Amino acid sequence: MQNGTLLAALDLGSNSFRLEIGRLDHGQIRRTEYLKEVVRQGNGLDESRNLSEDAMQRGLDCLARFAERLAGFQKHQVRAVATQTLREARNRDEFLRRGHAILGFPIDVIPGREEARLIYQGVSRLLPQSDERRLVVDIGGRSTEMILGQGFEARVMESFRVGSVAWSMRYFPKGEFTADAFRMAQIAAEAVLDESLAAYGPGHWDQAYGASGTVGAVADMLAAAGGPPGLIPRAGLEWLRERLLKARTVDRLQIDGMKDDRKLVIGGGLSVLLAIFDLLGISEMHAADGALRHGVLYDLMERDGADSDVRSASVRRLARKFDTDPAQARRVGAVANAFFAQLQTGEHPAEEVDRMQRKLSWAAQLHEIGFLISHSSYHRHGAYVLDNADAPGFAMPELHRLSQLVLGHRGKLKKLDADLADPALAQQLLALRLAVILCHARRDPDIDGLTLSSGRGRQAARTLACRAGWVEAFPQSAHLLREEAQAWSKTPWPLTLSGF
Repeated sequence: MQNGTLLAALDLGSNSFRLEIGRLDHGQIRRTEYLKEVVRQGNGLDESRNLSEDAMQRGLDCLARFAERLAGFQKHQVRAVATQTLREARNRDEFLRRGHAILGFPIDVIPGREEARLIYQGVSRLLPQSDERRLVVDIGGRSTEMILGQGFEARVMESFRVGSVAWSMRYFPKGEFTADAFRMAQIAAEAVLDESLAAYGPGHWDQAYGASGTVGAVADMLAAAGGPPGLIPRAGLEWLRERLLKARTVDRLQIDGMKDDRKLVIGGGLSVLLAIFDLLGISEMHAADGALRHGVLYDLMERDGADSDVRSASVRRLARKFDTDPAQARRVGAVANAFFAQLQTGEHPAEEVDRMQRKLSWAAQLHEIGFLISHSSYHRHGAYVLDNADAPGFAMPELHRLSQLVLGHRGKLKKLDADLADPALAQQLLALRLAVILCHARRDPDIDGLTLSSGRGRQAARTLACRAGWVEAFPQSAHLLREEAQAWSKTPWPLTLSGF
């Protein structure tokens, strides 16, 4: 990625939506613009975990304003990520569809541990380089992420379903601050976070850092009261709780350094922060400048190179864990990418083709991971594993797309009817299926003279042609390819054979 390239990250949080735009400068990203809007989507989940139309519309209106600022950006320059509220929302697909149409860019719902990894990436990039062992905590609207790391490497990551919006709604629903409400809120938070003690307790880190909303707000209030900037001591939390109890209600709350948009969620956020301090034995915490959105920007930068893409490392880890055959994976990947390249007719930029081929290679590396569970229906087992795996670097939709390639690499195509509406996925899947067929003997196939071409148009057929004598030399492969043509004849993307 060239110096001077603009990159944009959108963090669609439970309380606020944020847009960070930065310019690449010799491996660093320098901020050029930052926008934040309080959306409070986390307040809009009903008892059935459906996002209300009002909450959905607040988010969409914000995205429309952000979209105006992103006019002219290309797909590889922008990434939008959504966190706990949309992880929970049963009707999230509707919001994602409408949001994509308004924003002009897809929205990735990321798993909790991936959110934690990106938070640490953002925090560590904006801290001085050090060998210290770091504990990083981010209290969001409906989830709290904890990370242990050193340097730029996040080593232990977890996400807990406790946050400032959720706890404020549950324990301070009328905006009233009482000693009993604080006590119950802290006890409940400790109950959720209790399992963190073994991994994140004293002795596992040298310095504690807090990222984003709640921690930043608390640090600002303590600094306005005369405390050291960016430092949260345990006594400062007690002082702040006393101020809330003295005010008794949100309407009467007046504290220097507190922004109005924090008043409604400060009770829940402070309760969770107190629970974390007491549970993990923290005496003081430093407020960090970095956050999720910064991690997304640096991740965008690293995705530009195959070697630095953390997703490639995740794929290799999964392949090792499930003991796949690396030689077979390499040959399937090589043949699949050769066919995929033949299908390209110039409608996609070269950079986009490279990214699609990288993902096709990942599918080839993982297409046999289900073998470790059972050889029967191993493609279904592999797809299930990918849909439920922790894979750093991947958003949930990305992993699902990969799982669909694994699911569809053999067997009937009817199970992927909805996904085959995507022309790019249909091309990837055809290339992968042909490669698996031709590599069925688990040795390098003879594909000299085999050409795959595509006509133009929505229903255009793909044509696989072979050289004279190939069918006679490889009758089993020819038989399997005829069956494959039959399978594709029932889809919008028919496959014809020439010379067979």
